[in-house]
Amino acid sequence: MLVSSPWFTWQPITLNLRNPFRLSYGVSETRQSFWLRLAGDAGWGEAAIPPYYGISDDAMIAYWKQMLDRQAAQPVLPDDPAAVAAWVGAAGPAPARCALDLALHDRIARQRSVSLWRLLGLPAPVDLPTSFTIAIAEPAEMARLAAEADRYPILKIKLGSDDDAARLAAVRAARPDAILRVDANAGWLPDEAVVRIGELAGFGLEMVEQPVGKHDIAGMGYVQAHTDLPIVADESVQTLADVEALAAAGVRGINLKLQKVGGLGPGVAMLRRAKALGLKVMLGCMIETSIGATAMAHLAGLADWLDLDAPLLIANDPFAGITFGAGARVRIPERAGIGCRGRGDAGTR
Repeated sequence: MLVSSPWFTWQPITLNLRNPFRLSYGVSETRQSFWLRLAGDAGWGEAAIPPYYGISDDAMIAYWKQMLDRQAAQPVLPDDPAAVAAWVGAAGPAPARCALDLALHDRIARQRSVSLWRLLGLPAPVDLPTSFTIAIAEPAEMARLAAEADRYPILKIKLGSDDDAARLAAVRAARPDAILRVDANAGWLPDEAVVRIGELAGFGLEMVEQPVGKHDIAGMGYVQAHTDLPIVADESVQTLADVEALAAAGVRGINLKLQKVGGLGPGVAMLRRAKALGLKVMLGCMIETSIGATAMAHLAGLADWLDLDAPLLIANDPFAGITFGAGARVRIPERAGIGCRGRGDAGTR
């Protein structure tokens, strides 16, 4: 259903996954995203959040309706990127704010005929390689998926349940050449995480992402103190205060995602602060279309790692944006704004 207004519209899109996506939270074969479009296709944004974040579609739609009412009373969009954060506000659900934030930044950059990273005053994006996700399954199935992903030099292995060692052993046997990153999606307790990481380290890991619960900042620091591998926070990173707390706890990296922090305004501020604190930064994404993933790729000039494989994981991406070159290196389109275009009937921009 397309919801229309004189100011902007939003439209739900069902994203079909190429393979069932299993995490420590559960399994899914589809995910939903919302495509937000300013009037006249002046700017595009996206809202996408997994069910385990506990944010309902109704809550996001309520925020957009509130913003429509405000726009009707004061029909002036910001023309300065510095004004976007205040215009979007901080009261709505993060992915709903992200969609509007992206669309407004896209509009301003297109008006100025500049790429998004230039609008934001960021270094030119570096074509870093993205990791490719292997979801939780039986060891043999994970090995099959890893072998099929032979064009991707970096694999992100979802763990956080029983038989993690067997799963990782199967993947390593199938892909002895791959760089392996492990993501437990908050599936372990701190002491358990220390033991499991000790068992898994022998398979040659680059990092371990979110080993414990998202609110357990002290637990994240505890795990980091007991391993030489970088511990990278994901679900624990949703505000600037979280970045400060994680750095103080001794965690060595964060996974920044625009959907969970509310868009480019807060995202860039968190990225810059993380770098100032000496944290490594991974640029990540939810299961989302090329709109969101491409917007995030514009920040790659300040990144250490990329995890922007969402367009590779879905079978029906309606948009064309980032591309993946040799070695899965991410490249942004050479167009103004975010730089995405529609495929088929998904717009003509």
